[in-house]
Order: sequence, then C-alpha cells, then structure tokens
Amino acid sequence: MSSPVITRFAPSPTGFLHIGGARTALFNWAFARHTGGKMLLRIEDTDRERSTEAAITAILDGLTWLGLGWDGEAVSQFARAERHRAVANELLQRGKAYYCYCSPQELEAMRARAEAEKRPVRYDGTWRDRDPKDAPEGVKPVIRFKAPQEGETVIHDHAQGRVVIPNKDLDDLIILRSDGNPTYNLSVVVDDHDMGVTHIIRGVDHLTNAARQTQIYLAMGWQVPDMTHVPLIHGPDGAKLSKRHGALGVEAYRAMGYLPAALRNYLARLGWSHGDDEIFSTEQLVEWFSLDAIGKSAARFDFAKLENLNGHYIRHTPDAVLLKEFLAFLPHVEGGPEMLKALEGGRMAAFAKALPGLKERAKTLVELMTNAAFLFAVRPLALDDKARALLNDEGKAALRGVLPVLKAAADWQAPALEAAVKAHAEQAGLKLGKLAQPLRAALTGTSTSPGIFDVLEVLGRDEALARLADPL
Repeated sequence: MSSPVITRFAPSPTGFLHIGGARTALFNWAFARHTGGKMLLRIEDTDRERSTEAAITAILDGLTWLGLGWDGEAVSQFARAERHRAVANELLQRGKAYYCYCSPQELEAMRARAEAEKRPVRYDGTWRDRDPKDAPEGVKPVIRFKAPQEGETVIHDHAQGRVVIPNKDLDDLIILRSDGNPTYNLSVVVDDHDMGVTHIIRGVDHLTNAARQTQIYLAMGWQVPDMTHVPLIHGPDGAKLSKRHGALGVEAYRAMGYLPAALRNYLARLGWSHGDDEIFSTEQLVEWFSLDAIGKSAARFDFAKLENLNGHYIRHTPDAVLLKEFLAFLPHVEGGPEMLKALEGGRMAAFAKALPGLKERAKTLVELMTNAAFLFAVRPLALDDKARALLNDEGKAALRGVLPVLKAAADWQAPALEAAVKAHAEQAGLKLGKLAQPLRAALTGTSTSPGIFDVLEVLGRDEALARLADPL
C-alpha cells in the first residue's frame, strides 16, 4: 500500500506572497486534494535579517483569502535549527561531510584563479581529505558536504523530464556555517524528510538545488521525494515577470477587486492545462489536476485575460455569494470602509436589489463598487462631464415632461415604470434613448448605469423623484 501524498508550500517571509508563490501553493494544494493527501506549510525564516512577522502574516492571510488551506500548524524552519545541526554532524560521522578551515582570503584567491582561468567558480576541495589536526589555530571551521565527484545526479521530474547533472559540476557546498547556522539546502532536506513530504512541487529556479538536495538525501539513506519543477511566469512580452507586469502581492489582487475563485482558475492555467478548458471550477481543478499536465515552457501573465475571466465569475456568481465577497472586499480598498458603513446603515436592501444589474457591467469588484456609487450619492448629485452635457436644455425639457408621469405612477416596480415612460415617449414623439439618457444623468450623476428602470426601482420613489427635480 502506497503512503499518502504529502506536499508542502515553503515560502520565505521576506516580503508579500507574490503571484508566482501563490501559483506554487495552488499546485501543491490541488495535487494534495486530488490525491486525498495533505499540504503542509513551512515558513523558511532562516534569514533572520530579512524575515519579518508582517511578511508571515501577509503570507498566511494571502493563502487564506485564496482559499488554499494547509494541514496542521505552520512549521518554522528557524525553530528546527538544532535538528539541522544534528544531521550535519551525522553526515560528518558517516564520512559524507568534513570540516573546512579555509580563510576568506583563501576562498577569494580560489575565486580569482578560477576567473583568471575562465573556469566556473567552485570550491576546490582543499580540506576534503585533510586531517583536521592540520587546522590553523583560532579558525572556526564550516562543515562542507562531501559531494560525489564522479558520475551524475539524475532528477526524474514531472515537468522537466529526466534531468542529468554531472557531479563534477557540483562542488562541496557548505551545510553548516562557522557560526553554527545551517544553510538552506541542508535545512530543506531535513525538514522535508522529517515532515514526510512525498512530492516537492516548486519553481524551476530550484532545479540546481534539487541536484544538491538529492545528493544529501542519498548520503543520509533517505527516500528522495517525487519532484516537479514548474515553469516560471513571464509577462505578456515574454520577459521575466516584474512589478510592471503584475508581480504584486496577493493582497494587491484582492484590493484590485479579483475574486479568489477567478484568481485560482487563472493561476491554474499558468503552466497547467486540461485540454482546451479555460474556465473551470475549483472542484473541477481538484478532480482533473495531475503533475504530468504541467508544461515545461514559461507561462505568460496577461492582465486582460485575468480581468475578462474575473468578469465571467462576477456575472455567474450567485447574488448572495457575490454580496458576501463584496462585503469582505470593501475594507481593503480606498473608499470601501465608508461604503460598508453606508450599507450597514440601511442601504443593504437597495444594493442587494441593484446587484443583478450592477454585476452585468463589472469585471472587478472595484468596478462594481464604482457602478454602485449612485446608490450612496448625497443630493444634490455631483455630475460628471458627460452627465452634465446630457442635462442641457433639451435634456431638462425631457425631464420636465416625464416627471409628472413618474409622480403619478401607482406601481414603483421596473416593469410598470418602463411601460409608463415608453407610453409617454410615444405620445411625446420621442425616442426612448432621448428620455433614458437625461434620466440616467440626473439619477446617477453619470452616463452609465444598470438599466434605468432598475435604477428608479432600487432608489425608491422619494429619492428618485427628488434627484430628478434637483437639476430643474
């Protein structure tokens, strides 16, 4: 019977959870859920100068908002340093590591020789087979891993295929610094082994590390986890993803008004595919996900595609669910807390009533918020330039003509209001647009809104009639 799948997401808390990290977390999460396994979370906080509590909080919040829950408590790598040191010493006892007493000056000379001879800069093994009795006095040694010098290290990778790295290209890396602090490659191996990780899914930029880590696994006699190194994310222009392309923190996407489900869908398609399917639910992603469907070439991040996909999700999300998402979004955007206060202060019913029309015209929650602003506007409304142009003499005359019709309406529901206004337009020899445009301008202060009869209904008789009278 095979052991259960255990994946892990292991970010460094030196900044926000960026979009590449979010995709890595998604792939780990989806594979764990697909196989009925677990996804663990490890915070790789060994860089004490750059690791911050704020970054840890941002990572946890970002994963939670994206809906990527992890199993068990998050593990701190720094807190496990004693265990890492113990494994370094065990490698020493096994003859798989050694003390190196090279001074900084010697290492610099080594580097200079390699550069002069146009060779790759690598440690030359000075202390590999020397007796520590020869050590100079007062020098605190590092511990180096005794890497195989012949043959090759092979990584069988789901995304990259069979990757072969000649052992002569890998030098004896430091696994324990002279101050007793373990290095990244040792810590990762020990943690993954101790946490029972069966599958490592991470960026292709870790492929060289994978060879070094494989050698440490084998030296300890441990099972090497299954590996998948996913392609990098590039911008639409093919260059490495940068801030101008969208390499922002997940919290920025939240503030830009993207739905978590839409972002999960979009990120899944960056480097993974299921036939030609572009739009799929998270449940379908979990059902379909396989490591072998991860591509080898870099994926391209495209804001226009993300925005269109998000618009699809907004239109097709049930109103009650979308309302909940919208209320959770408001505290994270400029002007949102004020709108939330207004909603909770008595405007919730009107907003919920307007939502079906509002969501048809919004690609993001920011647009939804902007489009809903007319509900919360204070009289007299501030008119934008287009609305002001629509309320010229002709527009005001149209309003004067239709206002008595609306005042006389016995039924303040959109269908009845539409019938009354259409009848008036026909009688006055006006096209409906000639009436609808100044109505919209006076009711919302803009030239775009949901259907004008829906606007009349959700504003209510008293507010709507007062707004129509204000410009006259």
